[in-house]
Amino acid sequence: MPRVAALIVAAGRGLRAGGDVPKQFRQIGGQSAVGLAVSAFAGHPGVSAVQPVIHPDDNERFAAAAGGMGVLPPVHGGATRQASVRAGLNALAAQAPDIVLIHDSARPFASAMLISRAIAAAEQSGAAIPALVVNDAARLVAADGTLAGTVDRAQLRLVQTPQAFHFAPIHDAHRRAAAEGRDDFADDASLAEWAGLRVSVFDGEPGNFKLTTEADFARAETLMLGALGDLRTGSGLDVHAFGPGDHVTLGGIRIPHSHGLAGHSDADVVLHALVDAILGALADGDIGAHFPPSDPQWRGASSDRFVTFAVERLAARGGGIAHIDITIVCEAPRIGQHRDAMRASIAGLCGVDVSRVAVKATTSEGLGFTGRGEGIAAFATATVRLPWN
Repeated sequence: MPRVAALIVAAGRGLRAGGDVPKQFRQIGGQSAVGLAVSAFAGHPGVSAVQPVIHPDDNERFAAAAGGMGVLPPVHGGATRQASVRAGLNALAAQAPDIVLIHDSARPFASAMLISRAIAAAEQSGAAIPALVVNDAARLVAADGTLAGTVDRAQLRLVQTPQAFHFAPIHDAHRRAAAEGRDDFADDASLAEWAGLRVSVFDGEPGNFKLTTEADFARAETLMLGALGDLRTGSGLDVHAFGPGDHVTLGGIRIPHSHGLAGHSDADVVLHALVDAILGALADGDIGAHFPPSDPQWRGASSDRFVTFAVERLAARGGGIAHIDITIVCEAPRIGQHRDAMRASIAGLCGVDVSRVAVKATTSEGLGFTGRGEGIAAFATATVRLPWN
């Protein structure tokens, strides 16, 4: 079997579709576009290595989107897509793959069958691209907006990625183009043709569309709702007693208080409850099973590590978070002024938009241990989507 590497191009800024982050990091059904694209290749049995190429400003975003997927360390791209692909190919050279699949992160729905066809096509021809037949009538249009002629649509194709190549020839072609100052090719197939490679065509997929406009994201959201049809809900509860200290940590936010919270880690009841809620939705044990308090390595540990672990467990199964609902029960400190900071913190840890995180607070009207000011309780509910088995 050939050794196959996938190169995921995710270095663009992509703001034309709207939003305040590059389009590859926008959420679709609780997951980022780049996370979906990476997981498709990382989970394919025929792909042995995945090399992401990202913008230097997106290190943290990418880590949140694709953490735990077992990909190679991302490399930074260049000013153009071509420069970014070249950077990825240079990094992959150490892996010595036989075949490379070059894929745009803005196409998050490449299927396992499409990836398999790409590998087979590259084995057979050395250079191949997925493409769709043009079913509608095609016309040439002049600059003034009037018809200027008819095109034979039988010879037209709509080109997609992943574009598949024997590694050494396409790497050499990119290096030659750079040496000659050519940085203007529309895609890797165009560059391959310029370098004298013969490029074949294999069947693409209508579902492997590119995210460009807001309408594309709406379509993608609809597809995700259908694909991630296994909707699950998990609940979590955590309690910690007050102890010595001058602050409490709730939802990853440090809040001044007359006491601290006693616990083996940082005693963040909110994040502990959230971890149990996510693990509960996965039927994957609880926080104590994965991070036993008897293990000294977790003494004083920041609870964001536990949340990251739970989110990675969810992502590894192809799932995403749809909604998080948290209720904090205490007499003090007052939670209201810290609510939005907690929501933002939790959203960042979970890789979701803040609109998917609710934080509420209540007292217990002087009843019980919370009413007596002996500690804090937190309840969490996590709604997640998973692919149907």
